[in-house]
Amino acid sequence: MLVRFQEAAEEDTTVVVPLAALAQAWRGGPKGARLARALGGMEPASFDDLARQVGELCTRAGTADVVDASVALVAARPGVRTLYTSDPDDLRRLLDAAGRHRPRVVNC
Repeated sequence: MLVRFQEAAEEDTTVVVPLAALAQAWRGGPKGARLARALGGMEPASFDDLARQVGELCTRAGTADVVDASVALVAARPGVRTLYTSDPDDLRRLLDAAGRHRPRVVNC
């Protein structure tokens, strides 16, 4: 994933990171330091702004995973071209349930 962040920076592509997903992935230590450097130029996407929409999307998609739902809502924004995820099947289902723009979903 760090390679993807570096590629995006080289291509002058905006990387949007849902903060709930960052919290789920963050473990500190040496890996956290590398991740922090990679995320230096990211655009954070607040969970707070999406909380109600996340809950509603969970209901529509039949899931309780609020982090995946927040990722799907951020990815469904106009202009988002690619969603990198370790959970492509669940994210595709959530994107379908969101009924909005659907970016390319890439397993990583």
